[in-house]
Amino acid sequence: LAVITTTNRMFLLSNVAEPKVRSVPDLPRANEPITSWCVLSTGLRNSAVIGFLVCRDKEIYKCQLGESRAVLMRPDISNPYTQILTMVSSQNGRHVALLTDSGFLWLGSSDFKSKYCEIDTGYIKQPKELVWCGSQAIVGHWDDTMVVYGFNGNAYPYPYDGPFHIIPEMDCVRVISESTHELIQKVPVVVEKIFRINSAAPGSYLLEASKQFQKRSHRADEYIRLVKPDLSNAVQDCIDAAAFEFSPDVQKMLIRAAQFGKGFIIDPVLTDHYVKTCRWLRVLNAIRDPKVAIPLTFLQVQNLGERVLLDRLIWRRLHCLAGHIASYLQIKEGHTRVLSHWACYKVTQPHLDNESAAREIGEKLRNVPGVSYATIAMKAAEKGRKSLAIKILEYETHSKLQVPLLLALGEGPTALLKATASGDTDLVYTVLLHLKEKMGKHEFELTIRSFPLAHALYIKYCASHNREALRKVYVQEDDFHGQAATHIRDAIDQTNPGSAEASLISARECYKKGKNDLGVSICEDARKLCKQQSSLQETYGESFIGLSLHDTVRKLLLLGEVKLADKLRAEYRMPDRRYWWLRILILAERSEWGELDKFSKWKKSPVGYEPFVDACLKHNKSDEALKYLPRCRDDIKVKYYVKAGFYEEAAQVAFEQKDEGALAFVQSKCPIRETLKQERIAALIEQLATRK
Repeated sequence: LAVITTTNRMFLLSNVAEPKVRSVPDLPRANEPITSWCVLSTGLRNSAVIGFLVCRDKEIYKCQLGESRAVLMRPDISNPYTQILTMVSSQNGRHVALLTDSGFLWLGSSDFKSKYCEIDTGYIKQPKELVWCGSQAIVGHWDDTMVVYGFNGNAYPYPYDGPFHIIPEMDCVRVISESTHELIQKVPVVVEKIFRINSAAPGSYLLEASKQFQKRSHRADEYIRLVKPDLSNAVQDCIDAAAFEFSPDVQKMLIRAAQFGKGFIIDPVLTDHYVKTCRWLRVLNAIRDPKVAIPLTFLQVQNLGERVLLDRLIWRRLHCLAGHIASYLQIKEGHTRVLSHWACYKVTQPHLDNESAAREIGEKLRNVPGVSYATIAMKAAEKGRKSLAIKILEYETHSKLQVPLLLALGEGPTALLKATASGDTDLVYTVLLHLKEKMGKHEFELTIRSFPLAHALYIKYCASHNREALRKVYVQEDDFHGQAATHIRDAIDQTNPGSAEASLISARECYKKGKNDLGVSICEDARKLCKQQSSLQETYGESFIGLSLHDTVRKLLLLGEVKLADKLRAEYRMPDRRYWWLRILILAERSEWGELDKFSKWKKSPVGYEPFVDACLKHNKSDEALKYLPRCRDDIKVKYYVKAGFYEEAAQVAFEQKDEGALAFVQSKCPIRETLKQERIAALIEQLATRK
């Protein structure tokens, strides 16, 4: 986009959506008015603007990107003049046309180094329109006359009855009058080569050969022989010429010639080009029909692209033709896009009843992949047809598209039904939170009870975010076990002993109502433990509230309160194995090795004596571990001796057990540098082998 302000400052924008303004050099004496200006650009599609040409009376300045100042251009204009009225650059940016106030039209290159010609137009006033016809000629519009000026200096006037308008295109000029729509275009080179009088071009010979072949004349062979050395180019020319022609009869004639010539050669690339051109010709002939009235040239439609062509047909509501073209050209997702737009248009028609409109849309789009019924339903909702939107949403298979729109339409229960049917928990949560916000409390609870999955997820949500709401749900459902669970969770989270005890009492009462004796017993034990923990906390100044029985006993053992710990163990029936493990670990942690030895002899260990060894080794007390190694189980005694680093003793035990494998294991674990031990172990192995 090129912009020139009232203060004659110039700017360029490459993208309107994300504007990035680039300025060009300012004109000298910028406050003086300018008489005309134009933009120089390169290319035909996605053209890049490179600068401005600005006229002030007789002066022409070129303001280009990347330059520090405007450059004064000096065109070679032979005829006298005082002012340049109009200035136009060609679409490819290579040519410029200047019209002076003396009526002369100057044609030359955009760098003003080359002059093509100067033409006396016979008009000393500014034309209504002055545009380029492609890049080969300039077309002027004066009053009721259109004049075409060529680079050779010739002028071709065309008078019109009544007003008309000229529209420049990339390869031609459109002339729109009150009753006609005409195209003015330079005859393409390939067409000129074929149809020129006495043409000796290969394409011309091939065309004549095709005509003679259709007449069943032997002269077809003579023409083919003439063109055979250059047959590929001849076929290519006929295909290209057919693409430029507007007459279906001429197109057929050229395509037949190309097909005839193609039969004598094998060229996959040429065949592909032939097929594509034939397809596009059928499309072009269809859209050039007066009922459609989109007279595009082959170059224009190639430049626009198939998707833009589809869009033009769609916005003209020519859905049937657009659908056929999309299928014929095999445009990816083209047919889907056409039908989606058709459906969106269909729902805006007020004369169609909801039932028939929804049924027709559903039947038409049933087997079409990629159609978003949610988009169509949204369009219907925008037009105030809520019931139609709901009916269309029934066809939507993607719950993530269907459910949010149902919520927006106020169909909460239906949205919840679809969400639960999809099995998508995130979607169910979305609906639940929306309904909770929009509905009353009683209505919400009644609604979700009909959906087991939603109800379960709501309970899970409340368990994590709103325990009080969860408790109310359990109360309404007379779920005493659930109520007890919430009270127990409250007790766990409490730091105040009184509050924790109260919560446990509430949990106990709930279990009583639910006739759960085990729950009652556990809650009562937990309440008593909580009370004792409160007393211990006051006595020792340590935090006991919230600890488990295991952690409470452990803490008492760390504090040296063995009798109190033993009392708690007995009162709450802590398993002996767990208690012994705790005592062993705590005594080792406190480095009370004598007490550990006494404890091991107190009575037979329910956990064995391996934990004693492990506890000693954990604190690097191998000598203490040696006390308990003889009492380890026979099947693992050797391994524990090795683990403690007593290799000779391990070997002796293995020897006494007559276990060669164990002796070999000890030998492999014994460090090589311990040569004396290695020798003794080897001797035991040899001695055991001799006994056998």
